Amino acid sequence: MVSILENMNAFKLAFNALTQNNTADKIKLVDQLHALKNQEKLNYKVKHPVISIKSPGRPAKPNLVRFQSIPKRDKSDLGFIKTIHAICHIEFNAINLALDAVYRFQAMPDQFYQDWIQVAFEESQHFRLLNNYLVELGYQYGDFDAHNGLWKMTHETDYDVLARMALVPRVLEAKGLDATPKIQKRFKNSNFKPMVELLDVIFHDEITHVKIGNFWFHHLCQSRKLDPINTFETLIEQHIGESLRGPFNIEARKLADFSKQEIAYLKTL
Repeated sequence: MVSILENMNAFKLAFNALTQNNTADKIKLVDQLHALKNQEKLNYKVKHPVISIKSPGRPAKPNLVRFQSIPKRDKSDLGFIKTIHAICHIEFNAINLALDAVYRFQAMPDQFYQDWIQVAFEESQHFRLLNNYLVELGYQYGDFDAHNGLWKMTHETDYDVLARMALVPRVLEAKGLDATPKIQKRFKNSNFKPMVELLDVIFHDEITHVKIGNFWFHHLCQSRKLDPINTFETLIEQHIGESLRGPFNIEARKLADFSKQEIAYLKTL
C-alpha cells in the first residue's frame, strides 16, 4: 500500500516533471500528472524533499542570455518568427513555474495543487500549439536565444508561497494580459495571422491562471492577517525595486479578480 501511495505522490511526480530536460518527456509527465489529478488518484499527504532549484529541467537549446542582450525584433518575417519563439519560451517556462508551485509548497490545501497542476497542463498545451506552428514555419523551439526572467523570479520567491503568488502570476503573468492585445494587432497585419487565434486561446487561459494566483494570494494574506496592497507593495520593492509600469489591461485584470482597491492602486502608477 505504501508503494502505491508513493507512486501517486503529487509532489514527487511534479518534481520529476519539473526536472525533466527532454521537452517531449516533460509534456508526457505533465499529461500523466493531470490525468491522475482528474481521476482523483494523487496523494497530497506524502511529502517529498524540497530543494532550491536554480535551473529547472530544460533542453540544451535555447541558449539563455541576458534580456538586454537580445536584439530588438524588427517587423520582418524573421522578426515575427522570433516573437513567436519568445512567446513559446514563455509558455515553456510557465510549465516549470506551475510544477514548482506544486512541488515546493507542501503545506497548502489540496485545491492549491489541483489548481497548479491544471495550470501546468494548460501551459504545456500552449507550448505545443506554438511549437507546432514554429515547425510549420520551418523552425522549432530552441532555434533562437531566450532570456530567463520568468524562472529567475520563480527561483527568487522559492522561500515563501505568498511571495510566489504575489509576484509570478500577479506581476509577470499579468503582464501577458497587458501585452497580448497589442501583439495580436501586430500579427493581424502580418504573414502570421494564425497567431491571432492561438493568442486568443492563450489569453483566455492566462486570465484564469492569474485569477488562481490572485485567489491564493488573498487567501494567504487573509490567513496571515496581512493587508494585501501593503504586502504587495513591500514585495514589489523587495524583489523588483521599482513600481510596476503600465499601461495595464484593466478589463482583463478585472476578469482575473484583481479587487477594486488593487485596480485603483494600479491606476495610480
